[in-house]
Amino acid sequence: MRKLPLHPGARGLEDDCAILEIGSETLILTHDSMAEGTHWLPDADPYDIAWKLVASNLSDLASKGAEPIGVLLSHALGRGDDRFVEGLHAILAKYDVPLLGGDTIKADGPRTLGLTAIGRASHIPVPARSWARIGDNVYVTGTLGRAMLGFEGDPAHLEAYNRPVPRLSEGQALALHVGAMMDISDGLLLDAFRMATASEVTLSIDSSKVPVAAPQRRSECLRWGDDYELLFTLPSEVSPPVNCTRIGSVESQGFAPLMLDGNPIVNAEGLGYQH
Repeated sequence: MRKLPLHPGARGLEDDCAILEIGSETLILTHDSMAEGTHWLPDADPYDIAWKLVASNLSDLASKGAEPIGVLLSHALGRGDDRFVEGLHAILAKYDVPLLGGDTIKADGPRTLGLTAIGRASHIPVPARSWARIGDNVYVTGTLGRAMLGFEGDPAHLEAYNRPVPRLSEGQALALHVGAMMDISDGLLLDAFRMATASEVTLSIDSSKVPVAAPQRRSECLRWGDDYELLFTLPSEVSPPVNCTRIGSVESQGFAPLMLDGNPIVNAEGLGYQH
């Protein structure tokens, strides 16, 4: 798709969102899809499906420090539509995000849902995953692995998997200060690898410093994904304005985009969830 005619705001299709400047306003646009059997199980509560569909898109806006304006929904009608609308209403109301429109269809076979979220930049320039700079420190918000445990049925972490919290306020607070920023949807290690590749640097991460929900399964927590936390870099002289944990540093580009506990990682295979 990168060979198609691209708008400059598409950032080469290598970022989380598109950036569109219209007059004095800068809009942030993102679109995520979810498919039955891939992103949710057949017995999943449609309320939770709606919540996660919106939350995953708002998380992308958060990674750009954006203020949400509204969403457009593509919905394939099927089982539990009333419950889906109930969940949709709950998350849109919680984050004060109106529905702008979209489309509903009747389809046979596994259902596919899509949502476009539109936001307004809170700071210019808009953060990118490609702006990590040598000497920056690497940070992450929250605790990783909670979604994994929730997926496995741990009652203490069910909500982390079913109804994730997009870090909108944190993203807006960070937008003025960060070098690079992106959300962690596919696993810390895979997304760190992507950030390093986009920035043409090496990210050196100390796994023992990463806050995880299951220390005895630390490696899985770093790879599983679905956490929707923010991964970002800050110049060493800047103190982060949000609750977060420093997990590493940005080094000059070597032969490996990622260094984990001093060990070079040159291939993204097995680092996280790829689809």
